[in-house]
Amino acid sequence: MAKLLIVEDDADLANLLQQQLSAMQHETQVCGSGAQALQLAQQQAFDLIVLDLGLPELDGLDVCKQLRQHNTKTAILMLTARNAELDRVLGLELGADDYMGKPFSLHELHARVRALLRRQAQLQNLSTQDSAGRQLNFVGLTIDPASHEVHCRGQAVSLTAREFDLLFFLASNAGHVYSREQLLNSIWGYTSGVYEHTVNSNINRLRNKLELDPANPDYILTVRGVGYKFHNGAGGA
Repeated sequence: MAKLLIVEDDADLANLLQQQLSAMQHETQVCGSGAQALQLAQQQAFDLIVLDLGLPELDGLDVCKQLRQHNTKTAILMLTARNAELDRVLGLELGADDYMGKPFSLHELHARVRALLRRQAQLQNLSTQDSAGRQLNFVGLTIDPASHEVHCRGQAVSLTAREFDLLFFLASNAGHVYSREQLLNSIWGYTSGVYEHTVNSNINRLRNKLELDPANPDYILTVRGVGYKFHNGAGGA
């Protein structure tokens, strides 16, 4: 049984979501404001947060951003009537794991929630396996999957959940070249090229945090016309 937080200011919709997710045998809790959501997330551990974008006072994008500053593991399903591509991309870049526009079918809701929880379980299993097996060490860079901590040139580096997942995935497969679509599918679970900009943005943020010269990276290299690969840091290519 997973623990879910529903953040929705429309009482009727919140009630419907709670009924449907409870029927899936999940423990559910409902709140109607962004501020309350942040408070609950600090007090309790949730497996998934269903987060409405159009909240009063503090909207879903701000809530998502603040959640990701303090919580790297909870899955976030952003829910909104604003279905524009820009909103989708921005939500994903701020750390949402999936995005569902209103109106939606209950079948779609069930499928999205199951997929997100399944992916969280897979990531947790991977993290558990790696925590028992290996810390990744490169020239000037250490990645610890057990604690989700990264140190670069002796300094701690603060990464969002997806930035860490992306770095860990590339570093675990150092030298292998991945296309943007492959990275999008592996880290975010998307196959549509519409969101490839999300990969580019996360790569750029990682470079800004890790590289001495982001324009001439040592760790995350661009393979023109193909995608990206991780290098051991002993000089870029």
